[in-house]
Amino acid sequence: MKTTAKIFILFLATNLITLMVPQKISAQVSISFQLFYDDLSPHGYWINNPEYGYVWVPKVSGAFIPYGTNGHWVFTNVGWTWVSDYSWGWAPFHYGRWFYDPYYGWIWVPGYDWGPGWVTWRVSEGYYGWAPIGPGISISIAYSNGYRLPYNQWIFVRDRDFGRPNIYNYYIPSSRNATIINNSKVINNIKRDNSTQVRYNAGPDRNDVRRRTGATLSPITLKERNRPGQSLNSRELGIYRPKVEKRRSAAKEPAPSKVMRLKDLKPAAQRNVRSQPQKENQQQRNDQPVRKQPTQEQRNAPVRQQAREQQVKEQQVKEQQFRQQQAKGQQMQQQTKEPQARQQQMREQRNDPHRSKEK
Repeated sequence: MKTTAKIFILFLATNLITLMVPQKISAQVSISFQLFYDDLSPHGYWINNPEYGYVWVPKVSGAFIPYGTNGHWVFTNVGWTWVSDYSWGWAPFHYGRWFYDPYYGWIWVPGYDWGPGWVTWRVSEGYYGWAPIGPGISISIAYSNGYRLPYNQWIFVRDRDFGRPNIYNYYIPSSRNATIINNSKVINNIKRDNSTQVRYNAGPDRNDVRRRTGATLSPITLKERNRPGQSLNSRELGIYRPKVEKRRSAAKEPAPSKVMRLKDLKPAAQRNVRSQPQKENQQQRNDQPVRKQPTQEQRNAPVRQQAREQQVKEQQVKEQQFRQQQAKGQQMQQQTKEPQARQQQMREQRNDPHRSKEK
């Protein structure tokens, strides 16, 4: 019986190890661009770009901004990490680069290296800001003072609001970006991933954010997922981040199952796709002046104005009547004075015979 029990226990242990090993391996498996092509196809359009190869345009509205729409920054054990609310956000915000086309909007170029967020960072007195790094830009250039991006590609928030889960409600209007940029400096907080040897920027310094926000900032731990996606709780950020292998010369080149011709793609201004509109439209509202509801005093203003106009009209009528009465009185007084003057003249003539003769 003892021997049988030992064999049974050994059998269970062997099966448990067998079940556990594939999970560990799956979290560290290597993939190719084919996974990007397949997983992102339902959510956007693949186009063959002459400079970058296959690039991806997400099915989002023209107001979309990478690292700005539908997501927020969380502080993890690898630095500030972008957590997207899009189901496909595990890939385009952690691999590759984004570039902006004035006609077609934001376009993603796949890449091999995983990072918490491929953006360049800036800080000034009172503000933190970030902007997507363009394709082909090295780390040393991206985080230098010489790397310049159009001011409207930056997102800034007041430093006290950085790290909020609803940070999209606190974006500074882009019309103020140029002034903030001119008074800011680059955050050059370079780190290295020991498992992949990839260098990246971890973002604002933890102690500096603590000082400006007053938050504790306990780092959230990254947890490997074994399938595409991401999930977040108060302690862990589960995210799929496999190693992407470069294409081997003998292997078949990966390609999307469907490639759209550029001329068939609608421009960004005509794409009215709505995904979680309460957040996408928030960015548009932040760039516009806030329309306040009129106060009771403002609502009563037309009534008061009408009353004042009526008072003015009544006063004008009274003044006109007074002037008419005054003119009539003067006329009557004048008519009364004329007979009296003639009578006085006649009396004077009777009393002065010499004057009468002269005439």
